Amino acid sequence: MNWPVYIGVTLMLGGGAAWMMGQSLANTWRPIRQVFIYALLLGLADRFMVFALFDGELLSLKSFILDSATLLIIGLTSWRFNQVRMMVKQYPWLYRRASYFHWVKQDSTRG
Repeated sequence: MNWPVYIGVTLMLGGGAAWMMGQSLANTWRPIRQVFIYALLLGLADRFMVFALFDGELLSLKSFILDSATLLIIGLTSWRFNQVRMMVKQYPWLYRRASYFHWVKQDSTRG
């Protein structure tokens, strides 16, 4: 594995695309299962870019799994972060942010 290529292409370029993919899916209220589908497609694109630009191996299953898993984690993180942000923003009387990845129901006794 060529670490500079992995960092540059997969983490920076593909990771940015995965973050935007998760954000757009969450902003349009798409289900989380779509993140898995698009992460696999981004993994294919990532493998092709490594092959075309850096003479990497195109049909490497190990590299495809690693790249796709990395992009999936970034996409899932983005999806959840944006889902929480939207729930708290759209329903402020019902929910409040408990953390970046979790919301809780508002206490009904508070006024």
